[in-house]
Amino acid sequence: MAALRSLPVCLCLALTAPSGGFVPSWEVLPPAPAVTKPASPPPTESVAHYIQALLDTTAAGSLRAADESRGLQAGAAVRAFFGADYAPAWGTVPDSLNTSAALALLARAAEHGLSADDYRLNQLRALRDSVGRTRHPALAQQARLEVYLSDAVLAFLRDLRRGRLRPYTASAGEKAAGPAGQPAPVLRAALAGHNVPAALQASQPANREYRQLQQALAQWLAAPVPPDSAARRRAQYEQVALNLERWRWDDIPPEAEYILINLPAYELEVIARDSVQRRHRVVVGKPETPTPTLSSRLSHFTLAPDWHVPQSIAIKEILPRLKKDPGYLYRNNYRLTDAQGRGRNPWHINWANVTEENFNYTVRQSACCDNALGNIVFRFANPYSVYLHDTPARALFKSAGRALSHGCIRLQNPMLLAAYLLRREGRPVQLPTEDECAEMPRPRDVRLNRPLPLYVRYATCTAENGRLRFMADVYHRDESLRQALFGLRP
Repeated sequence: MAALRSLPVCLCLALTAPSGGFVPSWEVLPPAPAVTKPASPPPTESVAHYIQALLDTTAAGSLRAADESRGLQAGAAVRAFFGADYAPAWGTVPDSLNTSAALALLARAAEHGLSADDYRLNQLRALRDSVGRTRHPALAQQARLEVYLSDAVLAFLRDLRRGRLRPYTASAGEKAAGPAGQPAPVLRAALAGHNVPAALQASQPANREYRQLQQALAQWLAAPVPPDSAARRRAQYEQVALNLERWRWDDIPPEAEYILINLPAYELEVIARDSVQRRHRVVVGKPETPTPTLSSRLSHFTLAPDWHVPQSIAIKEILPRLKKDPGYLYRNNYRLTDAQGRGRNPWHINWANVTEENFNYTVRQSACCDNALGNIVFRFANPYSVYLHDTPARALFKSAGRALSHGCIRLQNPMLLAAYLLRREGRPVQLPTEDECAEMPRPRDVRLNRPLPLYVRYATCTAENGRLRFMADVYHRDESLRQALFGLRP
């Protein structure tokens, strides 16, 4: 609750229960379904009888329609949770330890970039209070508390695991299919051990980046709020929340060691033993040619690499120069070949007749001091033909905003990363100097015995030493996600 008190007024509504009884409206919770009862209730009538009625899908015609009519957010998980016997799970006392722990869990939703309002916290508190006001509460009310409290917690655990927006991607489907992606057994185990917070711990992404960001957000929310900063604080909160959502969609599998490139941070980190071992500045793609996010494994690096110029660059940038001066190729150590792979003399081509549509040539730049890939390129499989490489334009690393490339990633001090990769395998570090690279007659590949996982991600807010770090949205991706989570700003 201390965390929630620090939120702007616009972020959190009053958390006290209504003074009256629980109001069974569509805006709050749907009314309990009618249950046909004989004149004298049979001895078998129980809370389970009413839970079964609440979860009955026969009259609705479909599971989706039944969930909508009952106002259930996690209907399938709720049915799996109660199983075939519909036995109560939360105990007969409304203020039991499990019930109180569950409501406290939902009250902390803001610490995870989610809203307690989405899980009807106030309404559940009111329902709990209404059940607790009588010594022998009605079975139907007890059943409603069982079902809707279960629904709220299961939806919360699901959203923590997969994300509130629940994108229907292959990765999300695989994630949801595993044991950790099924909230019902996770909650059952937590209730059996009277340890509801364990369900939260089991449902969150385990990767370091998510954990650090979530913990920093909780600390940030607990800090005092200056009275004149509500609007700015709200915007910052939403920026943290949407990045937590991103990590839920596309988290990093548990790895002992990996490389993480965060595009908005213009930074590469080598993570090992849950801490940063190396940090390098990078140059990434311009907004019009953005670097893609991806997951791969760094398998080898090439010293004194050739650069096979992408056709888009050859047509857009080199062809106009050739029309003015065919000698441009020789001065920059480029070689021209035709569609059959034969070397061509640029002075023997009538460039005035060559257009973007009929440019059937390949341009390759051999190793040299001005090679666009520099002295070394790191290779990893990906469908985008993206590399991580050195560059002769090293002054660019001094710029604050480094979205300047065609899409590949340029790396500051790349030989230091190569030396690290060799040392981690216990291999001798014998890397050539820049002059030696330029004099190499041909490129040389160095294969890694232990390929290193590599992740390229897009996060405009990270955490470092428990503090939030906000970055510019270089590719303008935040606003659409923010609106999907929070709606239009007033």
